[in-house]
Amino acid sequence: MVRIYIDQKPYDVKPGKNLLETCLALGLDLPYFCWHPAMGSVGSCRQCAVKLFKDENDATGRLVMACMEGVRDNIYLSLTDATAHDFRSQNIEWLMSNHPHDCAVCDEGGSCHLQDMTVMTGHAYRRFRFPKRTYQNQYLGPFLHHEMNRCIQCYRCVRFYKDYAGGKDLDVFAAHNHVYFGREKDGILENEFSGNLAEVCPTGVFTDKSLREHYTRKWDMTMAPSVCQHCSLGCNIIAGERYGELRQITNRFNGAVNGYFICDRGRYGYEFVNDPGRVRQPVVRAENNEKNLFESLNAILVEGRMIGVGSPRATLEANFALRRLVGEEQFYQGIPENEARMLNKILAIQHSGHVYTPSLKETEHADVILVLGEDPTNSAPRLALALRQAVRTKPLENISGSNIPLWHDAAVRELVQDDKGELFMAYPVHTKLDELASGSLHAAPEDIARFGFAIAHYIDTNTPRPEGMDAQTLESARHMAGFLQKAERPLIVSGMTLFDVDIIQAAYQIGRALETAQRKAGLCFVVPECNSTGLAMMQAPSLTAAMKAAETGNFATAVILENDLYRHGERLEVDQFLSTFKNIIVLDHLAHDTVRKATVLLPAATFAEGEGTLVNNEGRAQRFFQVFMPKNENIRESWRWLDEFRQFQNGAMPNELRELDNLLEELVAAMPQFKGIERAAPPSDFRINGQRIPREPHRFSGRTAILANVAVSEPKPPEDVDSPLSFTMEGYRGMPPAPLIPFYWSPGWNSGQSVHKYQTETGGSLRGGDPGVRLSGEGLHFENGFQEHVPPAFERQPDEMTLVPLPHIYGSDELSVRSPSVESRIPHPYIAMNSLDAERMQTMEGDVLQVQIGGELYELTVVRKDEIPEGLAGLPYNLPSTSGIAWPAKGVLTKALL
Repeated sequence: MVRIYIDQKPYDVKPGKNLLETCLALGLDLPYFCWHPAMGSVGSCRQCAVKLFKDENDATGRLVMACMEGVRDNIYLSLTDATAHDFRSQNIEWLMSNHPHDCAVCDEGGSCHLQDMTVMTGHAYRRFRFPKRTYQNQYLGPFLHHEMNRCIQCYRCVRFYKDYAGGKDLDVFAAHNHVYFGREKDGILENEFSGNLAEVCPTGVFTDKSLREHYTRKWDMTMAPSVCQHCSLGCNIIAGERYGELRQITNRFNGAVNGYFICDRGRYGYEFVNDPGRVRQPVVRAENNEKNLFESLNAILVEGRMIGVGSPRATLEANFALRRLVGEEQFYQGIPENEARMLNKILAIQHSGHVYTPSLKETEHADVILVLGEDPTNSAPRLALALRQAVRTKPLENISGSNIPLWHDAAVRELVQDDKGELFMAYPVHTKLDELASGSLHAAPEDIARFGFAIAHYIDTNTPRPEGMDAQTLESARHMAGFLQKAERPLIVSGMTLFDVDIIQAAYQIGRALETAQRKAGLCFVVPECNSTGLAMMQAPSLTAAMKAAETGNFATAVILENDLYRHGERLEVDQFLSTFKNIIVLDHLAHDTVRKATVLLPAATFAEGEGTLVNNEGRAQRFFQVFMPKNENIRESWRWLDEFRQFQNGAMPNELRELDNLLEELVAAMPQFKGIERAAPPSDFRINGQRIPREPHRFSGRTAILANVAVSEPKPPEDVDSPLSFTMEGYRGMPPAPLIPFYWSPGWNSGQSVHKYQTETGGSLRGGDPGVRLSGEGLHFENGFQEHVPPAFERQPDEMTLVPLPHIYGSDELSVRSPSVESRIPHPYIAMNSLDAERMQTMEGDVLQVQIGGELYELTVVRKDEIPEGLAGLPYNLPSTSGIAWPAKGVLTKALL
């Protein structure tokens, strides 16, 4: 610690920081624009001026920019000095001379960093009376709206988009005193993190275009802490509602997971909640339709044996409630056998004690990275952004002798130039991370696994060595092994994208070989859905096992929980499975093929309308909270429906529904592998000074007017018995525990920049610790061990193509495809193949092929990817038009259509 003096008061602070972040961490308000805690300092806005003195006797001092001045022992500075105050005020006035006076119609109004800083500096009146500079706005795609006239030239957008996120199609263009931030011409922003510009930009230049469709001011939204539903990483989000519709998703800071940024699928994929075609009413079909819902359910649930099919996108509570209803022996995971086997393998590896599963934040500090059989940009986008930071961060370790502090981003980047950390990619086709890679291997899944085994062998000769590998690939493996052995923080990224269990085993072999007394390799696995890990930890049999049980088990009823089985199995197999049941009860909020087979269909709440717990890919349990009560009283959380079923089963009409906390207690008692999950969030009876945490800001307006067409008096707010949050603007106004923060606000800080008020230090973890709890997994049982089988090399088949699934950030996720903005970005169905294979088929790029996969025939456009091996073809994974393929798959290409 060092001692500094701010306006004559002593403070003990951490060294290695700049004065701006130190002042903010001390709770002192100092305006700024260009600085960002995740991107460091460049000193372009000149807004954080302070007066710096030589010593306590210096009465003159000099102006410095706080973001460009490092903390050192025994320095004296002033924030309140008149010269510094006037400089900041004048600087704002110059910035505002060309800024339009359109706060009343600006989408950023009320949550604008520029508004906050203008008030903070005391600049309240405009003296500029001349024409303002104007610019042409651009079309930037379905996600962002562009209003260049509001720009204050802070350079945050370009620094994030180009330097941090690796985008290439947005830049700064300048001539004389005109500076323009945008694309070379109109067009869709290509980077997967472009939506963060709406939060990074301190003004209204880049705003959320989907919010404009149903615009609501920040202070008029009901908000709640939530967890993204669109991949396995568990990024934290804030969901905002108005008039019974979800209006916006913004980033919720979690220092151990997503930090300050989320991907565009997570930000814009929420519209499935508002989908007009979603399930909203119970439906009773077949011979039960003459009875009401409860009579039908009562008759079905006492009729005979039941089978329960769980879901990787349903909460732990819902899956457990189904397991409790049907019995442990009749509960199945609802995923194919191959997928269940891989998930079980991953769990066994993570709990083996030989490797370390890093948090998403920890992956940013890896010094050597091997990506084995994954395309993180499309399967787990926020992980890809973290890997970019790791590659950018590694060269900074070598600048300690340059006397340049790490927070000085402009100088640091100038020094390191194009130096990068070591990253090696092994995947069948080019990925966006290949541009950062020092080496890459494009091969079939079997050969990727063999490459991994070769690396493990070069690290530890006791591990098996693949036979018959070509000399060049072996040299690459030896070269990669050398880098990994020298690394202090090696990271292997693998997962289930290619549906090859040998790749997962190879990743483990490398991690095990790297294990020393001082080091365990980081091993990060990507799994398919938001609760795939949580469902796998329940260790139930697969959907394939359920199909076999249904053939001989004499089951009368199947209860299917938030799961479209046609996405997890071939159509004929699923049809046969469902035909064995007299009654099919489906609980879901999406309309899909399985829903159409239901004899009883029950509307389930989405994540915005319910509460629950998810377990992410690293084993971190996190709670999300209800944002609003559904308009339709028939919509309720799946676990509530299932709790009613249990009461029907016991011969009683539903009475008092159990609270979520009680269900979690039963879950932990029945399955000790979930011990500690109750600490993921405070219990429902948690209060601060006897008060709940309000979901609505204190400026929330129109409470009575919203329902004035129903009653002129204000209705009683809904009650939430499952959380400490309230559906009102009244309640505790201080700082709640991190898992319960519904929005960021502090006096003078209305924008999202107010997050620093909630942190232990600027850019650090939230006060009281970041949300979520890592589960130990005690009580998990693994039978298969860790075999060291090296698969044979891939061989091209003469009469068919081996297909590999290629995930897409827009299209492969079941939920986000229901959002119009995301739907417009979904690629057309295609088949990617080597040019030699295309010539053999007498096809050219753009031709349409008929491809028979299993019992289905698909018409797919040919796309040439010359890096893909001969005999291998890539197919988009789970696009709406290509879902239901059982992977791994073979395809017969029959003919080209003219």
